[in-house]
Amino acid sequence: MKAAPIYILGIESSCDDTSAAVILNERILSNIVANQDVHRRFGGVVPELASRSHQENIVPVVELALSQANIRKDQLSAVAFTRGPGLLGSLLVGTSFAKGLSMSLSIPLIDVHHMQAHIMAHWIEDSNSLDHQQPPSYPFMCLTVSGGHTQIVLVKEALSFEVLGETIDDAAGEAFDKLAKMLGLSYPGGPQIDQLASSGNMHAFEFPKPNLPGYQFSFSGLKTSVLYFLQKKTKEDPDFIKNHLQDICASFQHAVVNILVETLDRAATENGIKCIGVAGGVSANSYLRKRLVQLAEEKDYQLHVPKFEYCTDNAAMIAITGYYKFLKKDFVGHEISAVARMKM
Repeated sequence: MKAAPIYILGIESSCDDTSAAVILNERILSNIVANQDVHRRFGGVVPELASRSHQENIVPVVELALSQANIRKDQLSAVAFTRGPGLLGSLLVGTSFAKGLSMSLSIPLIDVHHMQAHIMAHWIEDSNSLDHQQPPSYPFMCLTVSGGHTQIVLVKEALSFEVLGETIDDAAGEAFDKLAKMLGLSYPGGPQIDQLASSGNMHAFEFPKPNLPGYQFSFSGLKTSVLYFLQKKTKEDPDFIKNHLQDICASFQHAVVNILVETLDRAATENGIKCIGVAGGVSANSYLRKRLVQLAEEKDYQLHVPKFEYCTDNAAMIAITGYYKFLKKDFVGHEISAVARMKM
């Protein structure tokens, strides 16, 4: 007897993107993302504005995801949503909507940890991709890098994670955004630094590398050293930033990526793991991807990098995590609430 199809609706609202996706087993049928450009003028996400925009976007985004997947609401097997971590006001919108839909359809409700979902994006089967890659094998060593998190995570099996190391201060994505602000670039800064760095000299300026035990990260000292460096140079030459913008971006990006790649390599080597990957918004960085490809070739690692659209915040990663939790019947009750700070 053929097993009944499992349709999961995923909802992501942890920060400033409202997203909904529908998955059939492991195959993504739709993945809709509504961005919030309103934050650009403020140089960062304004929590109150973000939650208001989620309220405006969530119904049309979910309706579009269902329409694009060509299914009805009553065909859904479960609703999965981001419970945390993230901005509380934003999370509450997605959580409340998911609870209401689950209750109205009498289908299971599944809570998802945002950073676990970024890792689970490696298991998405993309129906629109002609070059579908095999998912990672276990054990799998994953570098998770985003605006709020930088971690080395050992993935023992689906939904079984062990954090081996993480940042003790700023996350890598946060460091990129703070440099962008120093340089007078608009928000979000990471993609602009990536673009500018492509035409710069990564060896133009040398910035210090932290010396930390284990697989811990720290970017606060690097950020501060760049701040003092820029203050000194602009005092000598007011046009220093304008005249050396590409080289500054390339040198800073090189320093950050060196720290990330070297720590991932050390963690994989010392734990005897040959399958590595990257997840989170910063994994869209072109130089990080290039360095990981080089590392994999040098050390004979199996490298896994999600498609670009599954690196930044999206509901497809929530839906695939929901699917694996559905198989384990890992459901939650409607008394569940959003959590802004949530350990993996």
